Amino acid sequence: MHIGTRQRASLVDEVADAIRGLILDGSLEAGARINEVHLAERLSVSRTPLREAMGRLVAEGAIRARPRHGHYVKAMTADEFQQLYAIRPLLDPEALRLAGLPDRTRLARLAKLNDELLEARGPEDIVSLDDAWHRMLLADCPNRELTALIESMMLRTRRYELAYMREVGAAQQAACGHGAVIFQLGAGHLDGACNALRQNLVAALPPIMAWLNARPGSTLERTMRT
Repeated sequence: MHIGTRQRASLVDEVADAIRGLILDGSLEAGARINEVHLAERLSVSRTPLREAMGRLVAEGAIRARPRHGHYVKAMTADEFQQLYAIRPLLDPEALRLAGLPDRTRLARLAKLNDELLEARGPEDIVSLDDAWHRMLLADCPNRELTALIESMMLRTRRYELAYMREVGAAQQAACGHGAVIFQLGAGHLDGACNALRQNLVAALPPIMAWLNARPGSTLERTMRT
């Protein structure tokens, strides 16, 4: 995989995306130590953007940094996902309450984006459109610390959602949940929209948990903790 010359921030983004892809498709296996020299050669980049990208993945929880030992790929576990995903139903409805009812233009844009999500087929497109919809929904929230927390949770759960979509796919469920939120907002019912948003987020947990528990090696992470 060759990554051409880019502006620094864009290059780091692209390297991080490439590493995520290698983790998701199993090229970098759970529990494996990451050889920076080999990985830099594989991606045709220098060590500096590679290390910056890996730092992002450490923050996302996809990679663990062990002092004097290097970086290791973290396994996906049902325990971690359950703890992470339980936070969104608490944060997002409050952000929507603070944002208030959107105007008709924003509602139309939300509906259009949701239609695009319903038609999406690729896992990356599905997850990216779903995240974009939630960002647009909460764009007017005045509490930037709250939206930053939500963004952090999006990053932490992204690898789980991508892997799930690659193996199962479930864009219709997300789009239907969004539709309920849009309906309540269009009717001027902010409380109803907050409740619908909470249900949309809660509904995503059981199927991904069931999928994680059924995956071979789903408990590998517990045996690797130090």
